[in-house]
Amino acid sequence: MARNIQSLERAAAMLRLLAGGERRLGLSDIASSLGLAKGTAHGILRTLQQEGFVEQDDTSGRYQLGAELLRLGTTYLDVHELRARALVWTDDLARSSGESVYLGVLHQQGVLIVHHVFRPDDSRQVLEIGAMQPLHSTALGKVLSAYDPVAHSEALDTERKPFTDRTVCDAEDFEHLLAVTRARGYAADVEETWEGVASVAAPIHDRRRMPVGAVGITGAVERLRPDGELRPELIAAVRDCARAVSRDLGAGRF
Repeated sequence: MARNIQSLERAAAMLRLLAGGERRLGLSDIASSLGLAKGTAHGILRTLQQEGFVEQDDTSGRYQLGAELLRLGTTYLDVHELRARALVWTDDLARSSGESVYLGVLHQQGVLIVHHVFRPDDSRQVLEIGAMQPLHSTALGKVLSAYDPVAHSEALDTERKPFTDRTVCDAEDFEHLLAVTRARGYAADVEETWEGVASVAAPIHDRRRMPVGAVGITGAVERLRPDGELRPELIAAVRDCARAVSRDLGAGRF
C-alpha cells in the first residue's frame, strides 16, 4: 500500500485548522495544535504562503487562508453549478440534434470537458468527461477564446498545433476567426481538429455576464454539413441551449 506524504498531510491539516478556527492564528497556536515543532510549522506555512494558500498579517504576524484557496474553491463550485444547471438542457439538445453534446470550461491551456451526453442512438460511444480539447481548433475552444480574456491569452501565448490542413494556426487569422465568432455568437470546427468531424458551440454566461463555459454538439461532417454549410437549425439549437443555461445561471436574456 502506498505511503502518504507526511509534509502534504501536515499542510492539509494546517489548512483545515485555519479554516475551522479563529480568523487568524499565530505560529505557536498552529504548531501546538498540530503537535509540530515551530521550525517545521513555519517551513510549511512559508511554502503555503508562497503558493497563495495562506496569508500572513503584516501587523500581528498571524496567518489566515489565502485568496488562491478561495479562488480554487470558487472554481470548483462554479463548475459544479454550471454542470447542474446544464443537465436538462444538454439532454434536450442531444435529443433535438441527434448528436453528442459537450460542456466545456477553460482549464490551464485547454478546454476541460465537464459533461458529455451521448448521441441518442445505439452506436458504441466513449464517455469523454475529464478529457481535454485544444483552444485554437475546437468549437468549444474558439468560443472560450473569443469571449474569455484569459482563454484568449492562453490561445495566443501557446503553440497552435496544426491537427489537419484546415487548422487555423496563424495569429492574425486566428484573431479574425474570434472576431467572426463574437459577431455571430457561435463557433464552428469543420475538420480543423479531427478529419470527418464537425462541431458547433456557443458561450454560456453567468449572472455577472461573464463567460463561464461553452456548450456544443459534435458529429460527422456529412450530418452537420450535408450541403457544404452547417445546418442552421443545429446552430439555432446550440445557441438556444447556451442561452437557456445562461438564464438558469442568472444571466438574463442575451
